Amino acid sequence: MNQECELSIITINYNGLEDTCQMLSSLSLGDISAQVIVVDNGSSEDEGSVIQSHFPWIEVYSTHNNLGFAGGNNVGISKAQGKYIFFVNNDTILSQCNLRSMINRMDRDESVGGLSPLIQFYQYPHAIQYAGYTKLSRITLRNHAIGYGETELSPYLHEHDTPYLHGAAMLVRRDVIEQSGLMPECYFLYYEELDWSVSIRRQGYRLLFFPTSVVFHKESQSTGSDSPLKLYYITRNRFLFSKRNSSFIFHLATCLFLLAVVIPRLSIQLLCQRRFVHLRYVYMAIGDIFVGNYFQMKK
Repeated sequence: MNQECELSIITINYNGLEDTCQMLSSLSLGDISAQVIVVDNGSSEDEGSVIQSHFPWIEVYSTHNNLGFAGGNNVGISKAQGKYIFFVNNDTILSQCNLRSMINRMDRDESVGGLSPLIQFYQYPHAIQYAGYTKLSRITLRNHAIGYGETELSPYLHEHDTPYLHGAAMLVRRDVIEQSGLMPECYFLYYEELDWSVSIRRQGYRLLFFPTSVVFHKESQSTGSDSPLKLYYITRNRFLFSKRNSSFIFHLATCLFLLAVVIPRLSIQLLCQRRFVHLRYVYMAIGDIFVGNYFQMKK
């Protein structure tokens, strides 16, 4: 598709009408030639029509079925016309997100394939959620968000390379997507932006944490911060990420670590807390991995 504007903004709505409207109301474009796309990703009611009526200047596309985070964003990508694409969660507030400075930063250096801004908690606006990521360890697949929970911002207000973008807010060059491919839809929810970041870096591009812009994130509004569904996908997708991105030896080591250490420890914790539904979802995830076809999914 021909590039007809400077920026395309894509957000996914799934039963999140109020959050989506708040996010769109907080958006400031200034002098940017922009296209705003909302993908109504199988909401139980026709929320897309309501959003369109409140914001007639945006484009709304309805999928009728929930395609997951990556699937919904890929629908948006197919409609996007911008040189840059800004993927942003609908449960964010963008009043301090300086999109012009983000675009200018990428214009200055074509080696930068994507960047994520400083992300702070909406409920605790002085606390950091993301100031870049550390790299996932090769066997345990553990990492952490730099600055997480910290309230003193000054140590984290410097730009630096990061191995992964944050799915709540990431600006990616359109031609980078054409080279690295669309978001992997096999995850459905969680880990897809980590996998996609790996794909972008494999093409030789850098990823940046860019603190000049700030996004406030409500976090886990679609699944709930402590929902069984969230635990299911995080459990399942750790195995899947390892399969797609590790050598056979390291993948085997990761599976052994998860099955021998992580899952038993988590099971004991959930049993002691009498969270039996959560425990069932953990073992549903393991069953889907080893009985289903997830390990046959192509890179």
